[in-house]
Amino acid sequence: MVIDVGVWAVGVLTPRIIAAAMAGRSSGFAHPELLAETDWLAERLGDPSIRIVDCDELPAYQRLHIKGAIGLRVHHYLKGEDDTYLMGPDQFAETMSKHGIGSEQTVVAYDGMGGLYAARLWWALDHYGHTNAKVLNGGFRKWFEEARPVTAEQPHVERAKFEVRPGAGRLCRIDEMRDSIGRDDTVIWDVRSRAEYTGEDPRQNNHGGHIPGAVHLEWLDLTQPPAHSGILLPPEDMRAKLEAAGITPEKQVLVH
Repeated sequence: MVIDVGVWAVGVLTPRIIAAAMAGRSSGFAHPELLAETDWLAERLGDPSIRIVDCDELPAYQRLHIKGAIGLRVHHYLKGEDDTYLMGPDQFAETMSKHGIGSEQTVVAYDGMGGLYAARLWWALDHYGHTNAKVLNGGFRKWFEEARPVTAEQPHVERAKFEVRPGAGRLCRIDEMRDSIGRDDTVIWDVRSRAEYTGEDPRQNNHGGHIPGAVHLEWLDLTQPPAHSGILLPPEDMRAKLEAAGITPEKQVLVH
């Protein structure tokens, strides 16, 4: 789950991809279908059953993007009209529909920020019952460095039919968070920087520090260098880091 903590929510979703992909296996990714590799996507460019979504800020999309990708013309945090952590179901369905994202399509999300925004779209889709979605491992940076097709041309997008369905319940409300503090079967995972966790960097409305009992493992520590490469570490290395922090498959994990 990802915690809804109102205006001071961080919104780092890459760890949700990591945790779901790794849970319950001693080697390899438990759910490799949550990731798309660049060679897999390159073989499917132009496939109408796949909708490639660029999750960066719109100006970055307009400058250059993966050929055939659409730009998500909303703030990448997908906040609702009242600035809540996630759009309500009706607004989310309308947003997906007008961006040409249909319920029957496979969504491949990417960004140039190490997966930060792409994973958020994956999480929101999964929360609203669209389970056929992937995050591009390595994102735009890896795609570009491999000299794969890019363009500044924006494709024409027809309105699609997107239906919100019962999802996996990926959103943790603040009351549930409070009730989980101190529980042995729950891990509160703080994925922010060390300085934010300790309170040295009180960027969240000047509230320094962390939720009581939260463990710290920055999301960037689970990706390969350089920072924001967006390429996940090998599963065995990721698993070792998670286990060292007490983040194990049998526990409920609340990420923020």
